[in-house]
Amino acid sequence: MKSIFIAFDQAHYERIIEMLERNNCRGFTAWDQVTGRGSVNGEPHYGTHAWPSLASAIITMVEDRQVRIILEKLKAFNDERPKLGLRAFVWNVEDMI
Repeated sequence: MKSIFIAFDQAHYERIIEMLERNNCRGFTAWDQVTGRGSVNGEPHYGTHAWPSLASAIITMVEDRQVRIILEKLKAFNDERPKLGLRAFVWNVEDMI
């Protein structure tokens, strides 16, 4: 199994959830409001007067065979919306109960 951690502008929360559901990613944990700044050229998401937007984050556990499909869908979504600031990271899941 693998985990996919996804961070993105919170305005796109529903679209990310829909994409996960369409690709059989049933279980996930979400954080509605997270703050951060992109490492290359992303705008800050601080929830302040100067930088009012916020980000959201989701982590989902998937079978290894699903990872490439999910990442391709996320990349296509991000390419359509450059300001989305979407980032996805994949980690091995060593054990679970």
